[in-house]
This record gives sequence, C-alpha cells and structure tokens, in this order.
Amino acid sequence: MVANASMIEGAVEAAVAMAVAACLTRIVIAVAVRGSVLAIPNQRSSHTVPTPTMGGIAIALPVLAWCAYRIGQDPLCWAVLGGGGILAVLGIVDDLRDLSARVRLPVQAIAAAVALGTLPIAIPLVVPSISIHPAWLVASLSFLIVLWMVNLYNFMDGIDGIATTQCVIYCAGVLLVGRPAAFTSELLWVLLGSALGFLWFNRYPARIFMGDVGSGLLGLLVGILSLTLDARHQMPLIASLILLAGFWFDATYTLCVRIGTGQKFASAHRSHLYQKCAQRFGHGRTTSMFVAFAVVWLLPLSWLSVAFPQNGLGWLAIAVIPVFVASVRMGAGRAEQGSPA
Repeated sequence: MVANASMIEGAVEAAVAMAVAACLTRIVIAVAVRGSVLAIPNQRSSHTVPTPTMGGIAIALPVLAWCAYRIGQDPLCWAVLGGGGILAVLGIVDDLRDLSARVRLPVQAIAAAVALGTLPIAIPLVVPSISIHPAWLVASLSFLIVLWMVNLYNFMDGIDGIATTQCVIYCAGVLLVGRPAAFTSELLWVLLGSALGFLWFNRYPARIFMGDVGSGLLGLLVGILSLTLDARHQMPLIASLILLAGFWFDATYTLCVRIGTGQKFASAHRSHLYQKCAQRFGHGRTTSMFVAFAVVWLLPLSWLSVAFPQNGLGWLAIAVIPVFVASVRMGAGRAEQGSPA
C-alpha cells in the first residue's frame, strides 16, 4: 500500500512537471523566435533549418523549483540547486554567446565539485579483493564520471529528441529496475515528467532544441543520481551505466577514435554513431532505434545486473557489444570523406 501510494504521488508530480515543462517550452519557443535565439545550420550541424534553442530551460525550471521547495530534506537538493544551477546559467550564456571550451570546462568542473561536495559518494568495487578505498580515489573517480557525463550529454545532443529520450529512458529504467527511496524516486518522477513535457516539442521534426542549458544540466543530474543510487544501495552504478550504454559508449568510442587517428578531437564534427545513423536513416528513425535498443536490450540487462550484481561487469560487456559492432561498421569517429579532420 505504501509503495502504491508513493507511485501515485510520483506519477502526479510527473504529470504536473510535464504540464509545466510543456507550457514553458511554448513560451521559450516564442521568446527565442522573437529574439532570434536560433541554432543556425552549418557544415557540422545535423539540422537544415534555423531552430529555436535554449529549450532546456523548460526542463531545468521545474526540477530546480521542486528541489528548492524540498530544500533540507535531502542532500540531493543542494547538489541539484548548486551544481545544476551553475550549469544552467552557464548553458544560457553559452547558448547566447557561444563560449569557448576554455571557459566552459573550468565552470563545468566547479559545478561538478559543488554537486559532489554535498553527497556521500562511493564507487563500487571492481576487484572484490580490494576492501579499502582511498578517499582521494573515490572523489577523483566520482568527479571524472560527473564531468564526463556533463560533456557527453552535450556531444550527444545533436539530433531531434535523442538526448531527451535518453533522459526519459534513464528515469523510467531506474524506477522499474532499481529500488530508489522515496525522495530519490520523487526526483526521478519530476525529471521524467519535465523531460516528457519538453520531448513533445523536441521530437522529430524538432520545433526547439534544448541547447547547452539543458544538456549540461541533464548530464549532471544523471551523473550524480547514478552515483547516489549506488552509494545508497538503491541501484548499482553498473546498472545505470547499462541503461545509458548507447549514449556513453558512442561518445567515448568516437572520442577515442578521433584521438587515435590524430584528428582535432575538441572541434565540432558529425562522426558520432548516432550522427552517422541520422545521415543514413534520418533523425526520427535513428532516435527510435536508440530507444528500441534501450528498451529491448539494455533494460533487461540492467535488471539482470541488479538481480545478479556479482556478474555486473559481464552484463555491462554484453550491453555494449551491439553498440561496438555498429560503431565499427558505421565508421564512428572517422572523418567524412572530403571534410577536415
């Protein structure tokens, strides 16, 4: 009965967040069009028409407002408001001014440090015989995970709906296969509802993009939620990594290939697996393929990693096999013929 009541309460909060996010998205579209805050197509873009951006504000505001309302009830509130607030402001400025990586990266690092500074995070054992975790190693690994999540969400937010659907998949997946406590569960419901409200306008053909204000915040939220769920024994970190395998493996594999082949890996490009697929199959089909892969392949494996955690690394390896094969076959990370490296 208690579980059912908690689920109903979460669903109501998700519905409210979805309605608020949808209304905010309409407002942002109107303001962005009037103020010419548009993503202009270029040779590195996957879209062909100028499109309003900064839509991530519609996701950020409901989540930040909910955390502000619940302040003091859980350290996650401070993590989201502190780190998430910094990234949201950075994203707005970046969407308006197009900041360089030299400016973005230090601020992202500060945001990750602020968020993690409020949370008791623990990295799970990879080698069972090791029983002592040096504090500096735990903090360093946690910091790198969150910082990479923030950046890979930015890298992977390149076609209609893909970053938003990955957020929806993550939230729904944790609620289905994990054992999140009441507060964490409610936060996941609010994030899920906000993402769904925005997705209605961000799905193919997208009427608005989330921009850096959305991608940075989502990356931070997914990162700190994954670490917190693991630290609180509510869901293993590997289970979260499996749910997001299509996302982080594409970004990581592509980056490694670009570095290994001597390309300017920090510059904009269109060589991610999802971008290669979009060029061949279109935005809508590509996003649908990533969603289907997550539901049919990753979600059951994530459940297995929760049910049989002793085999977690094996489930993770199995999870990334299809993405690895697709990345090799599609030439992810390799420069397009005739385009600069």
